Amino acid sequence: MALTRSFKDTVKARAECDPAFRDALLTEAVDQLLAGNIETGKAVLRDDINATIGFERLAEETGTSSKSLMRMLGPAGNPTATNLFSVLRSVQKTSGIQLSVAVGR
Repeated sequence: MALTRSFKDTVKARAECDPAFRDALLTEAVDQLLAGNIETGKAVLRDDINATIGFERLAEETGTSSKSLMRMLGPAGNPTATNLFSVLRSVQKTSGIQLSVAVGR
């Protein structure tokens, strides 16, 4: 059976009408990155960016080209800490949320 709506469009539509979903996307991306699941974290972060800020606006805010951002968050991408934190700072600013890290045992 063919899909009638792309995953990207579905995520974007849900993010537009559900602020908790938007927050959960970003939180899940960072949780995955911190847990060492880099590929999953980058994929969820890409979904979040596509559904919210978009790569063009992110490029303007970070001073990095949109193609470079897409590459660094792609499956073969290897973003530096500086680039990754620049992206996270811009995405947090746009979303109006502030992520923090808590110690757990």
